[in-house]
Amino acid sequence: MGIVLHDYQTTLKTRASLTGTGVHSGKEVSLSFLPADANTGIVFQLVNGAEQGREFRALFSEIGATDLCTMLGDPAGEHIATVEHIMAALFGLGIDNVLIEIDGHEVPILDGSAMAFVEAIDQAGIETLPVKRRYIRVVKPVRIENGASWAEFRPYDGTRFEVEIDFESPAIGRQLFASDLNADIFRRDIARARTFGFMKDVERLWAAGYALGSSLENSLVIGDDNRVINMGGLRYPNEFVRHKTLDAMGDLALAGARFIGCFRSYRGGHRLNAAALRRLLSDRTAFEIVETTRRERGRAAEMSAVNAPLYAPWML
Repeated sequence: MGIVLHDYQTTLKTRASLTGTGVHSGKEVSLSFLPADANTGIVFQLVNGAEQGREFRALFSEIGATDLCTMLGDPAGEHIATVEHIMAALFGLGIDNVLIEIDGHEVPILDGSAMAFVEAIDQAGIETLPVKRRYIRVVKPVRIENGASWAEFRPYDGTRFEVEIDFESPAIGRQLFASDLNADIFRRDIARARTFGFMKDVERLWAAGYALGSSLENSLVIGDDNRVINMGGLRYPNEFVRHKTLDAMGDLALAGARFIGCFRSYRGGHRLNAAALRRLLSDRTAFEIVETTRRERGRAAEMSAVNAPLYAPWML
């Protein structure tokens, strides 16, 4: 059974701010959510440095790298890194339009989950705008494979994720998370799942300039004995796959519109998520742009196809 789809676009009622450390840069960074007009989408704006005022639209076409995180912009120049958790929070709570002012080049990791972003959005409040929301509706299966890993979109009456992981480490093993998505489900079942890594990889990552801000305060860490070394243990029995689902939500939010369909993946990651999204949006026979046209009491809204403007983010 599908879920209720909302008719109209949303933004925030007021400003909300937070500060934290970049998990890869190790640098402190502050950001603020600000309300934005309908059809703005999600936009990051640098507020200091030589490129002050530079904007990065949270769109698939702006992805510059997918190594260990999802980055918008030029990896060797101006960019915003690690956008997946904040994008998952906006996607999960159904926020269509917001300006994110940020004074650094990496979104803070906070506790490694999306929960602090959820709390900031709740503090600001959500406002419904008098403009229809457009959806990307999957109308035929689209699949991509890379060795044993694969990801696909399938038609579905609602928005659904079915994410499976399979690690050699017995601390993780094979885990599956499958669920329709709405704000309540996101808050309860996904938002608190933290990023994770292995102690054996730390020195290699540090040498490559990654994970400089990683700690037990913002990451689940698996030790050399294949046990979680965080004192508090897991927040969910299958927290690892729930975090992979959170990452997938954040990556797919870069489509520029919410999708109606089921996203499935096995042994996926940022690169595979981006590749699956490219495969979908590159095939104009695989999706259509729709909005609600009529809603009768007690029934799901009817959807109809609409013409997409030439500048639409899904026009690759």
